[in-house]
Amino acid sequence: MARAGLDQQAVLAAAAEIADTKGVEELTLSTLAQKLGIRPPSLYNHVHGLPGLRRQLVLYAYAKLKETLTQAAVGKAKDEAVRSLAEAYRAYVHRHPGVYEASERYADLTDPEVQRAAGEVVDLLIQVLEPYGLEHEEAIHVIRGFRSMAHGFATIERSGGFGIPLDLDVSYRKLLDAYLAGLRALYAK
Repeated sequence: MARAGLDQQAVLAAAAEIADTKGVEELTLSTLAQKLGIRPPSLYNHVHGLPGLRRQLVLYAYAKLKETLTQAAVGKAKDEAVRSLAEAYRAYVHRHPGVYEASERYADLTDPEVQRAAGEVVDLLIQVLEPYGLEHEEAIHVIRGFRSMAHGFATIERSGGFGIPLDLDVSYRKLLDAYLAGLRALYAK
């Protein structure tokens, strides 16, 4: 029997907290049960084992990323919107390192629900890029570049890979400036 007040959302929130504070590799059914104050077998009332928990965490990660990016884009257009999205993406990776890593490590892109969740993030980015007048295929190329830029910078930054003592915010702004200049040069309308 499930513990009173414990539902799938509470289980997922606790899992996300473990992933973000201790690392995704520390997220096990045992550590999650301990955090929730229940026995590990009780988790099966809420998730289908560790693979099911990881799948739910991936879906959670995409939903949180979409929410973060949506908030960043509201009321903005073109360069301002892209810049805001890139800043929000970087901040998201720093705020939710374990959840973000789970979405990279455990996403099964053959799973229709995972495809849908990931597609919603892509659809949001396509909407933000509409003012540039991109055809769908070109928009996907631009989004891949955006993701590579934001993901690459944030994950290198998180791992301490930028050892030269220069302001990382300035470096990121310059990277965004170059990306936006290229976007405008290629797709000026």
